[in-house]
Amino acid sequence: MPLWLVYHPEGTFSTPEEKKALTTDIIKIYTMAGLPAFYVIVNFIKLTDDNIFIGGENPSQRDKPFIRLVAEHIAVHVTNDSGREERTIKRIDEALKPHIADKGYDWEWHVDETPRALWKINGLVPPPFGSKAEKEWFDLNKPVSWEEEK
Repeated sequence: MPLWLVYHPEGTFSTPEEKKALTTDIIKIYTMAGLPAFYVIVNFIKLTDDNIFIGGENPSQRDKPFIRLVAEHIAVHVTNDSGREERTIKRIDEALKPHIADKGYDWEWHVDETPRALWKINGLVPPPFGSKAEKEWFDLNKPVSWEEEK
């Protein structure tokens, strides 16, 4: 599962349409790689100016909004594979650009990778990446019981 946390100040991502558009572009990062769309969770966390400090300064002292994004990857890891890392970085930058960079916001993002063995969905251990069972999850867009392929 990719879990995205989008920390943003008031006045940004203020409509359901803006949130949906960014979420849709984030989901594409993963569905292009074969992951089911339902793996992707995006939480928008609105922060008031008095709850954000950057370099010890309150955002009201800055000339543009600051967006901080954190993605947690569990389903597939990209570290230790430079080609996969580069593709992931490019896809993330492309997905975020129209929603953040093109609006002139300041921003920062990073990805954490959690061990896949510490992950379940609806009590189920997810099938291996690229497996027939995962393709079924992709097609159904939901988790269903599965048996390990032999």
